[in-house]
Amino acid sequence: MKRKRILTFSLFLVMLINFSQPAQTGKQHIIKPYKLDYGFSTQTILTEPFISYIDTGKGIDTILLLHGLGSNAGFWRYNIPELAKKYRVIAVDLPGYGKSEKGNYPYSMSFFSNEIKKFVNKLNIGRFILIGHSMGGQIAITFALKYPNMVSKLILISPAGIEKFNKAQSNILANYLTVDAVKSLDEKGIEYNIKNNFYSWKSKFSWLIKERTGLKRSDDFNGYAAAVTKSIKGMLAQPTSKKLKDLSVPTLIIFGTKDNLIPNKFFHNVKPADIFRNGAQQIKNCKLQPVNDAGHLVYIEKSKEVNKIILKFLND
Repeated sequence: MKRKRILTFSLFLVMLINFSQPAQTGKQHIIKPYKLDYGFSTQTILTEPFISYIDTGKGIDTILLLHGLGSNAGFWRYNIPELAKKYRVIAVDLPGYGKSEKGNYPYSMSFFSNEIKKFVNKLNIGRFILIGHSMGGQIAITFALKYPNMVSKLILISPAGIEKFNKAQSNILANYLTVDAVKSLDEKGIEYNIKNNFYSWKSKFSWLIKERTGLKRSDDFNGYAAAVTKSIKGMLAQPTSKKLKDLSVPTLIIFGTKDNLIPNKFFHNVKPADIFRNGAQQIKNCKLQPVNDAGHLVYIEKSKEVNKIILKFLND
């Protein structure tokens, strides 16, 4: 039994880390980024770090989409078209990811939150709907706590930052993030990681595997991998689980009932619903919406259902 738990823990860490490599010093923006096709045109704001983003739709209200760890703006490709029928939709590549700058930045939750503030100010967006997935959810929580008047509604999809880790658990996760721990991850490992985000894998999602394996061979992979490593440490160093009671923004939590990443199975022998229900109960004005038979990437796996849930919440 002990050996099985250790194996489970090791697999979880490999899934969590994905492609982590040693942190690189200096900026990486001089390296030509890996070519990514999001299915939408992208623009770039020349802040420091510079940020790439999708901007579509012409609604009066604006939706800002924040992707999760190791992801990018293109992950929202199944959601943007439907949301853009009624709203202006902006999906950002967070610094260190996608087509945005990869450099020697802290990649903490406060860092990302501050960069989002600079970004929306640059676009002259005063108040908006904020949607975040996984790590993007934790960033969204951090932002809404600091700038509540800027967020009209908050939607958290399979959010990080709600599950609680004690100091010892956080240290184990943070200290495991070494180069040697991930050197053995090959293309089969990448495929396993991607598929583990789904309850029911479909071949139409194979672009995720192709994109991730291509990224591993790209010139800017080291900068990306450094961002992943630092982002994990950032999530652990700046948890939001004890601050949920301070959220004043109308909030919706969406999660897949078959999420394999939340909760951390090594530390917490509970169901996803237990984690997210507990989080929702701490937020003053929060609705909880499970999506049956869906994994961590619920907004991709059950995109039509998630789109309907989002639009209903926004119309209420």
